[in-house]
Formats: sequence, C-alpha cells, structure tokens
Amino acid sequence: MSITVTEKQLKLVLDKLDLIRIELLKIRAMLLPEEELSEKEKKEIAEGLSISLEDLIKETKNSG
Repeated sequence: MSITVTEKQLKLVLDKLDLIRIELLKIRAMLLPEEELSEKEKKEIAEGLSISLEDLIKETKNSG
C-alpha cells in the first residue's frame, strides 16, 4: 500500500505540526513553575547563544 501526497499537502501538514509544537511550548511554559535564570544562562542569552522560553514564545507568535 502506498500513499501519494502533493507538495501542497505536505506543506499543510508541516505547517500544522509547527502550530502544534508552538501550542505545546505554550502549555509547557504555563505548567512549569517559573525559576530564576542562573548567571551562566543570563550571560548566554545576552551573548545570543541561548533564548529564553518567553522570547521563544514571543518569536513564534510574531512569525505565525
């Protein structure tokens, strides 16, 4: 049994998966207790080596 999908259908599925991933990140952020960043984490964010979950959520909202 084989299934054929068009490029448009595949893009639609991938877009939906991205939306699901974003919603899961939002849910995780709501459920996890807030914790303070360590000095190392603050430094990594300042240097652009890392991103905070809040910034990630903001970024995904702006790109959607």
